[in-house]
Amino acid sequence: MLRTHTCGELNSKNLGEKVVLSGWVNSYRDLGGLIFIDLRDKYGMTQIKFDSNIGDPKISAILKDVKNEWVLQAEGLIVARDDSNKNQKIKTGEIEVEILNISVLNKSLSLPFELNEDKAGEVNEALRLKYRFLDLRRSKIQEMLKTKDEIIKHVRSYFHKLDFTEIQTPILANSSPEGARDFLIPSRIYPGKFYALPQAPQQFKQLLMVGGVDKYFQIAPCFRDEDPRMDRHYGEFYQIDMEMSFVEQDDIFKTMEPLMKELVEKFSNKKMIGLLSDGRFQQISWKDSMDRFGSDKPDLRFEMELIDISELVANSDFPIFTDQLKNGGFVKALPLKGGANLSRKEIDVIIEEAKKKGLKGLSYIVLKDGKFQSSLLKFLGEELISEIIKKTKVEQGDLVFIAADEWRTVCLALGYLRNYLAEKMSLKDNNLAALAWIVDFPMYEYSEIEEGRIDFAHNPFSMPQGGMDSLLNKDPLSILANQFDLVFNGFEVSSGAIRNHNPEVMYKAFEVAGYSKEEVDQNFSAMINAFSYGAPPHGGNAPGLDRIVMVLNDWNSIRDIYAFPKDSKGKDLMSGSPCTIKEKQLEELNIKSINKKIIEENS
Repeated sequence: MLRTHTCGELNSKNLGEKVVLSGWVNSYRDLGGLIFIDLRDKYGMTQIKFDSNIGDPKISAILKDVKNEWVLQAEGLIVARDDSNKNQKIKTGEIEVEILNISVLNKSLSLPFELNEDKAGEVNEALRLKYRFLDLRRSKIQEMLKTKDEIIKHVRSYFHKLDFTEIQTPILANSSPEGARDFLIPSRIYPGKFYALPQAPQQFKQLLMVGGVDKYFQIAPCFRDEDPRMDRHYGEFYQIDMEMSFVEQDDIFKTMEPLMKELVEKFSNKKMIGLLSDGRFQQISWKDSMDRFGSDKPDLRFEMELIDISELVANSDFPIFTDQLKNGGFVKALPLKGGANLSRKEIDVIIEEAKKKGLKGLSYIVLKDGKFQSSLLKFLGEELISEIIKKTKVEQGDLVFIAADEWRTVCLALGYLRNYLAEKMSLKDNNLAALAWIVDFPMYEYSEIEEGRIDFAHNPFSMPQGGMDSLLNKDPLSILANQFDLVFNGFEVSSGAIRNHNPEVMYKAFEVAGYSKEEVDQNFSAMINAFSYGAPPHGGNAPGLDRIVMVLNDWNSIRDIYAFPKDSKGKDLMSGSPCTIKEKQLEELNIKSINKKIIEENS
């Protein structure tokens, strides 16, 4: 028997018992022959001790060579610690184990970095990821893995109680022309053809609805060849995928809101704010969210909203404002409480940040010492500036930034500054949880690739609001989709929609985006075919499991949520992937490698 107990369960109730413990040496102290070892495993830490002055010489000989992170098995007797030696910070702090026998199960080389939790931030991330198997021993990572497991168990229990069926959809799937780049897998059996790892189970879960499953969910692996960022892991992630038949948008909201509340209450110490009087999540239209917060994933933990002052300055003598307005642009203000304390140098930095987001400049008004200060005074006059101050509700000690540009640019730039300034002014309270639905997304937008072309703004499988009538009679850019996002403290944690289940409406929706009937049949043949056989109205959403865990725990990077993450460049520094493939393997797949030298240099 390698152990009778774990290193985290013994206490004063076990006094006098003989036990066997196994674990890693967390620390080693030799106080003149009196040796203390903190033995650690996943469950905690227990202090074991041995007096080499009076104890068995064989045990002394073994212990004298022991180093941190060696794996030991210790047999001993549980005794009470002296009052002065008790450690209330750990569960086993009232007892210790007197060693009667010791075995070295494995030795360890000197570690490339300390596992001390306090010093984890000092360790280069690349080094931590190269030795991720060591990094995993840290208590914070262990706690994260445990929490993630408990959240998955809770989610499964929640959906099962609501009569959802958990179903695993295919991993080897077809390539989709929409969304992010696919990860492609060459077929050995069918030369020249490829599978694609699913970006999401989107088509399969809709086909399940056609098949009469009615309520489906899955902790679904998804694969997208997108550049990584703070809240997006490279290549792979997991989502809480769900779909229901015979539902409208609010049915999905009523299903998801209790689950999200439970996750916040059970797996964080955050207080929920911003709920409606009946406890429901507020719903904000995409247009309203952009107008008020400059973002379709606003952080609602703090007050700071964009205010349209276009009408106020329309007849001013400031050409930067009036020229933009004549060309269909907007003038918006962003008030900042306490902003008058910013130095000129700090304001200059903020202006440069705004320029990075497409603005040509940024004006401002400072209210300080009973008066206002602004270069706009000579163009707008005191009366107009007073009106701006009144509309933006700024007070003494505050500052208001003003920007003019086309609608999307001015909204996104000021939205970026809103978030930037909130970080700078410490306005984001991690003790709060603000969740809201963003609804009424545009169905179409102008293509970023081909000038003048209309393209899908988001999910092409969403049902347009108004159905076929909208597609036939409305300007495509005015059509709204039955699509929504769930935002949590400034992060998009879920996307969903009421799906387009009608073949005729789907053909027309794709036609508006420039796809022929033949292209739709070729790319989505399974769905089109299935929808021709009595598809029920259906919809669902897919909260990002990893992103939710990150936000609940206020972790700085989503990479920390994975047991074995990729780095910021998409590499697994521990296993060495991606790696080069032998020529024989390529031949079996009927593939030739081009630019091989470049590939090897970048690997």
